Amino acid sequence: MTGVLFDIQRFSLHDGPGIRTTVFLKGCSLRCRWCHNPEGLRPGPQLQYFEELCLACGRCGTREQLSAAEKCPAGALKVCGRHVDENEIIDEILKDRMFYGENGGVTFSGGECLLQADLVAAVLSRVKELGLHGAVDTAGCVPWSAFEKTLPFCDLYLYDIKCMNRKKHKEYTGAENALILENAKRLSALGKEMWIRIPVIPGFNDTEDEIRAIADFVATLPSVEQVTLMPYHTLGAGKYPTLGLSYPFDTSKRISEEALHAFAAIFKSRHIPLA
Repeated sequence: MTGVLFDIQRFSLHDGPGIRTTVFLKGCSLRCRWCHNPEGLRPGPQLQYFEELCLACGRCGTREQLSAAEKCPAGALKVCGRHVDENEIIDEILKDRMFYGENGGVTFSGGECLLQADLVAAVLSRVKELGLHGAVDTAGCVPWSAFEKTLPFCDLYLYDIKCMNRKKHKEYTGAENALILENAKRLSALGKEMWIRIPVIPGFNDTEDEIRAIADFVATLPSVEQVTLMPYHTLGAGKYPTLGLSYPFDTSKRISEEALHAFAAIFKSRHIPLA
């Protein structure tokens, strides 16, 4: 199996239990305004241009072809994304095996990694044969058939729930949430271990009413082991200009500690464990 990845992050501590290798695959079915991995949105390799490194030497020509990166002497052009096969990914995973211990392992992320479900399933099946823990980090906006390919091999689903309001979800992410919520229900009904992750975004879902609605939904999912509230940050904003994009969200907005404590209390009142 082959696919396109844009990064491999080693010694990850927040993408599942233990120390992990996180494999980021390109392509996403959502267009969240606050996305911090814009380089993962498009499915294929693409050029990134780092203006501060440019010598204006002209060797790259129009900078429209991926091959222009090879001509750049200053490293101002970089190809983001490369084609790989399952063997290459396994080789990278094995480099970190000594660090995994009893709980660590491999997590697929993105983008939306389940848009490349065949590759994810192929690698996770081999990860399982190696006796390692395998996880999938997903926004859930994919056909159920994509989940079915990974079910036999995936130990944990890190699952994003962003908003219960259908109209607002579509306005801010580009897609309605019905499929996402239905897939979450089906995963939980099968007893698949789930960690719910909630990006808390100012002006989108940062109200007690919205968080209560999410908490009420999560409370119906018996296989959820924990919930993580992830406050909005702007760490990915600087990537947008390198891709020829404008950051589509207000960087001045923040989530207060007081609000996060109030939101956490909502989950605790429903006996839902927080990370």
